[in-house]
Amino acid sequence: MTVKILFVLAVNFAYLAVKGNLVDGDQTFSIDYKNNCFLKDGKPFQYISGSIHYSRIPHYYWKDRLVKMYMAGLNAVQIYVPWNFHEPVKGEYNFSGDRDLVHFLDLANQTGLLVILRPGPYICAEWEMGGLPAWLLETPNILLRSSDTDYLQAVCNWMNILLPKVKPWLYSNKGNIISVQVENEYGSYHACDYNYMRTLRTIFRSFLGADTLLFTTDGDTERALSCGSLQGLYATIDFGTDTNITKAFRLQRRFEPHGPLVNSEFYTGWLDHWGEVHAGVDKWNVSKALREMLALGASVNMYMFEGGTNFGYWNGADHDTRFRSVVTSYDYDAPLTEAGDPTEKLLLIRDVIKQFRDVPAGPMPPATPKFAYGFVTLGKVKGTSRPSGLELWEPTPLISPLNGVHDRAYVTINGVFQGILERDTALVLKVSGKQGDTMDLLVENMGRVNFGSKINDHKGILGDLLLGSDVLTNWEIYTLDLDGAIAGGWPHSEARRFPPADGRGPPAGPMFYMGTLKSNGVARDTFLQLKDWSKGQVWINGVNLGRYWSSRGPQQSLYVPGPLLSATQPNNITVLELEGAPECPRVLFMDRPHLNRTHRLPTLPTPPGNNQSRKTQGYKTHVGLNDKTFIFQAL
Repeated sequence: MTVKILFVLAVNFAYLAVKGNLVDGDQTFSIDYKNNCFLKDGKPFQYISGSIHYSRIPHYYWKDRLVKMYMAGLNAVQIYVPWNFHEPVKGEYNFSGDRDLVHFLDLANQTGLLVILRPGPYICAEWEMGGLPAWLLETPNILLRSSDTDYLQAVCNWMNILLPKVKPWLYSNKGNIISVQVENEYGSYHACDYNYMRTLRTIFRSFLGADTLLFTTDGDTERALSCGSLQGLYATIDFGTDTNITKAFRLQRRFEPHGPLVNSEFYTGWLDHWGEVHAGVDKWNVSKALREMLALGASVNMYMFEGGTNFGYWNGADHDTRFRSVVTSYDYDAPLTEAGDPTEKLLLIRDVIKQFRDVPAGPMPPATPKFAYGFVTLGKVKGTSRPSGLELWEPTPLISPLNGVHDRAYVTINGVFQGILERDTALVLKVSGKQGDTMDLLVENMGRVNFGSKINDHKGILGDLLLGSDVLTNWEIYTLDLDGAIAGGWPHSEARRFPPADGRGPPAGPMFYMGTLKSNGVARDTFLQLKDWSKGQVWINGVNLGRYWSSRGPQQSLYVPGPLLSATQPNNITVLELEGAPECPRVLFMDRPHLNRTHRLPTLPTPPGNNQSRKTQGYKTHVGLNDKTFIFQAL
């Protein structure tokens, strides 16, 4: 395996030798260690940057967001490249549409913005598995973010695709990429593998050349900088408004005695987890700290400047004392909202920037138009309703003794909803049925851990389940591609043959609902609220908007970009409700978001004694994942 890696590198060193005469050296970006600053074309330079994630913003809004950042006074943007966004299936690459990285770089260049590129391979970003593809976990015992040969070979293969695409956009090649980050906050990871970082440095140098400014970013602690920094990679730090600025930069100076002061992630806000209070950072604290850093001559990147949305299943999760999934909205309380609208925080930031550099003349571009389309009533999709009137036995505990449900299992017996098993939260559920019944478990992947030592986050049923004292065994697996089916027109394509049923009633458990937003000549941004719904997923015209969890919060509405809607044709709405819809299942399209309403998390129950025993023969147990539905049968 090592031989393969060295071979790829050798090929690319040869490539550099052949192509070297094509590099135009008129533009340069470097570090002046004598005067402690960056040099852009030989002149001192201080960047004032903001983070924007192209993977969280529909491509038809990229230009709008970049122009607003430019008009705010920024001279650079910082972007992550999520590996799994471009290679979701091993060996299959996608750089089109919302994944067109080169187009994004071109738009930034046209707008007059430099780019600070963070290509990983790991990015964190509160993104599914920190940007690492889940197919890496198919290799048994793989050690992610280390010098594990299987992992490094996959990284090398990926960089062999990615880095040649970005090389023409380096500043030295008359592009706009001024610096490239290697890995991401590696000092916060438990491995502390210097050989891994050395290998990445070699890979990046082989593709991007010796003159490209490579850097690292780590938290403002001794341990983080010790494990995350490496000779030949300029060490920068990250911190927010609650940090002593002088102390933080003093720590950076211990690892970089000379060169520019850099805060690569100055936190303008913070992320939200389901079931927790909506996060925010005071705008006055942000503007005050930014002014202090810029006055010191520091280069600053504001994380985030616009957060965007975790469409589909792209949200990540944290796992410290327990598993905590990140919400769909990545609004982040940033200067530009999730929908790209300027805030008072942005205006204060622009006033600060004006004190240090010229800001483009003219007013800030306005918010994108919003529209409140009103209520739409939905009906049940036929074939997803449940039978009733079963002869049930005495309730028996269904137990996940080793916390092996990752992440939520929706349990039904012969179609009758029994309840939920949840990772770290609900490990026991009493169920009722009779001999020979079918037990279905639809298992939801709530996003893989993106930070810390638990990023090897396998999903599904990872340990035995007990029914009373009996182990459920002999699983069979079926797959259902929900995104593919809905993008292909289901269930609306079947509506003539199978019209939706009346959605009214007290349903419980997983069920599809469908409806139509009639066209009215207007296709504008809107926000979909599912008041009194519980938890699930929403698709508009076949596009997965992401998760809702109204019963837990804090997020209560989903962002619907206007270009997803048709102004002239009916707009299809599909909802997968996982727990229970309201008595009258309807949704509301509003002209503003609702991101701040939290419900208390359930407490962790104490498992009861296993004093009941039922035979499990004849039980069919189905388990599904949200990106594709997997059905397991225990017989």
